[in-house]
Amino acid sequence: MTAAADSPVASPVVVIGAGQAGLSVAYHLRRRGLVTGTDVTVLDRGPSTGGAWQHRWEALRLGDAHRVHDLPGMDEVGISFATAPRDRPARDVVAEYYRRYERHFEIAVRRPVDVDAVTRQHDGRFLVESRDLGKPLAASAVVGAVGTWGAPRRPEIPGTEVFRGLQVTTADYRSAADFAGLRVAVVGGGTSAIGFVREVADAGATPLWYTRGPVRFLESAATLGEDLGRESVRLQDEAARAGAELPSIVSTTGIPLTPRMRRLRDRGLLERRPMFVRLVTDGVVEQDGRTTTVDAIIWAMGFRADLAPFAGVGVDARSGVEVDRGYAVRVPGLFLAGYGPQASTVSANRGARRIARDVEAYLSDGRWPPTQPRRVGASDSITRG
Repeated sequence: MTAAADSPVASPVVVIGAGQAGLSVAYHLRRRGLVTGTDVTVLDRGPSTGGAWQHRWEALRLGDAHRVHDLPGMDEVGISFATAPRDRPARDVVAEYYRRYERHFEIAVRRPVDVDAVTRQHDGRFLVESRDLGKPLAASAVVGAVGTWGAPRRPEIPGTEVFRGLQVTTADYRSAADFAGLRVAVVGGGTSAIGFVREVADAGATPLWYTRGPVRFLESAATLGEDLGRESVRLQDEAARAGAELPSIVSTTGIPLTPRMRRLRDRGLLERRPMFVRLVTDGVVEQDGRTTTVDAIIWAMGFRADLAPFAGVGVDARSGVEVDRGYAVRVPGLFLAGYGPQASTVSANRGARRIARDVEAYLSDGRWPPTQPRRVGASDSITRG
C-alpha cells in the first residue's frame, strides 16, 4: 500500500465501470438522491465514453450485433438506439449517445482510471486503489460494473506458443484488412465469430470456421423469442447463484437465421468444422489427425467477467462467485452489475434499478444480504422505485 493510502478519500459508494450497467446504476442512484461526485464516485478505465463499445472495430454497425437497449431515461435526452444511425461505426454512435446521457443527467465519471485492487479495510469499508487516482477511495459499498471486454477467453489448446502465424482475440481485432489473402481459422460459435467469418471473406481472406460444438440456427425471426430469452436468463441466474462459471448466451439461445445469415450460408461460409486438437507452427491438427495450413487465428470464444480487481476480497471469475439478484452473497457491500442474468442490455437496466435500491438499503441499515422490500398490503408496498 502506498503512503497516500494512509488517508483515503471517503466515498460512500464507488461504481467501477461506466458502460451500460454502470451508467444505469448511477442513474438510479441519482434518482434516489445520491449525488455523483459526492455520495457516488464513478470510475471508468476507458479514455472516453461508450464502455466496451469504444474499443470495437470500425466496421461493426449497430445492426450487426445483438440489439442494444436504451439506458434508463434515455428518452428524456431525446435519443434512442432504436432509431440510431446504422451507417456509422457502432463505437462512434454509442460513445456519442453515452456522452450526451452523462452530460444530461450530470453523471460525473472519472476517466481513465484503471482500478488495481479492491480490498477490505479494518473498519469494514472497501479500499479502492488505482495508480490513476491521487488517493485511494474508502467506500461502504462498491458496485462492480466492469463488464467482460478486458477478459476474453483464452484457448486451452496445445501448441498456441509454437504457432508462427497471427493470433488475435475479439478484443484485439481491428480490421478485416489485416487478414487479406490469408487462410484464417475463426474459432467460436457466436455472432462475433460469424461476423468475423463474413468480414475477412469480404476482405479477400479464406475463413475456416471452427466451433467446440454444433451451432443451433433458429429458423425464425431475426430477434430472440421471449421464451428463449427467459430461458437464457434463467440459466445465467442459476449459474450465478451457484457460483459456477457462466454459460455463454448463444449456447442457451441459438442464433437467429437472419437474411444476412442465410446469405452467408448460401456462400458456403457457415460450414462449421469440429474444433481442432492442437496447433503446429503453420496450421492446426484436425480431429482425424490431418494438418490444415492456416496463417492466422481469430479466437472469438467469448469473455469472462473481468473481476481481477476483486481478487483481494475473494472474488474470482474462474473459480466462480455466488451472485444473487446483483449482490455478491459472501462479500457484504459488493454488488456486481451486468453480471450473469443481468448481462444483456435490457436485463442490465432492470438489474440496475434493483441494485440501486439495495445499495441505498445497505447504506442505511448495514444488513447483508440487503433487506428486501416487504409487501404491506394488496396495493400498498414500501418499495421505492
